[in-house]
Amino acid sequence: MRAIEADMVSLRRHIHAHPELSFQEFETSELVAQRLAEWGYSVQRGLGGTGVVGTLTNGSGKSLGLRADMDALPLTEKTGLAYASRHEGVMHACGHDGHTAMLLAAARVLAESRNFSGTLNLIFQPAEEHGGGARKMLEDGLLVRFPCDAVFAMHNMPGFPAGRFGFFEGPFMAAADTVTIRIVGHGGHGAVPHKAVDPVVASASLVMGLQTVVSRNVDPLETGIVSVGAIHGGSASNIIPDSVEIKLSVRSLSPEIRDRLQERITALAHAHAQAYGARAEVDYDRGYPVLVNHPDETRLAKSVAKEWLGDEGLVHDMRPITNSEDFAYVLEQCPGCYLLVGNGEGKGGCMAHNPGYDFNDDILSIGASYWVRLAERFLR
Repeated sequence: MRAIEADMVSLRRHIHAHPELSFQEFETSELVAQRLAEWGYSVQRGLGGTGVVGTLTNGSGKSLGLRADMDALPLTEKTGLAYASRHEGVMHACGHDGHTAMLLAAARVLAESRNFSGTLNLIFQPAEEHGGGARKMLEDGLLVRFPCDAVFAMHNMPGFPAGRFGFFEGPFMAAADTVTIRIVGHGGHGAVPHKAVDPVVASASLVMGLQTVVSRNVDPLETGIVSVGAIHGGSASNIIPDSVEIKLSVRSLSPEIRDRLQERITALAHAHAQAYGARAEVDYDRGYPVLVNHPDETRLAKSVAKEWLGDEGLVHDMRPITNSEDFAYVLEQCPGCYLLVGNGEGKGGCMAHNPGYDFNDDILSIGASYWVRLAERFLR
């Protein structure tokens, strides 16, 4: 892996400089498909729109799926790097350029060594950030056309020590729902408020009421998050608007808590609106489900890292994360594990989804080498 590290870094930086948004990864998927074909993989394009699957069979045995995401974010890059994004308003601010480069490097080494017996299905997924590319690939028959005995995915984690791996059995990443509540009243002049039905006051009451959803409806030992991220309404200080729109982000780590949060948020919206003579319109959009790592596959994945790097190669005391991830859809249909690799402090100390973020090239070799070791272990 060290022997091809320069090529790996060059490839990662090329992808970084040419980011593409969800379902628009045309250049990236073409690059991936060309490389896989050069190394002897059977290549299938177009799953989920711009997804690519490379298959390599060597002897007989089990089938393994390894997944990397390819899409970028709608952000304007502020790193000042020589290889910064050349596409205005689009950047790889989450490290998917690194994920793609690591899996391609592993693909190259595995194709050359053939030190495995079975079938490799390398999955390059579009639209992890927006649109649920994993679900689209599944709808296109991903696991039917490319059956896997287990499937794994890896994500970099800024703030974790560079090159250390993190594993967690069970519910690991949160379900993410988006709620839009429209409080509809009756507009009027601020000088005669008694002739209006004020949606601003009703909305203010609702925002405060929403703070009790978790504290009074969720077991303190469970996880639930209700965050009000936006309120829009009105245009002038002396005009009472007809309506106010409130946007929420709701997170949970179990289906039961997810259902409970939806029930209470919806009930509170209608009750607070009615209390002020207004009415509520609730659009509850369920996003990615809870990501649940399967026990056997997670233990296997962890043992690969521990046997290779020892305890010092692991992130200890891993806990669930309230970010969301659409690999959850895949794990609902196939055993597997979603794992983390430390990205270090990163350039500028930035977390992901920040205009100053950049993937740490120093972890490319260790991440790619881990994929090789996992594949050789699973398909030995």
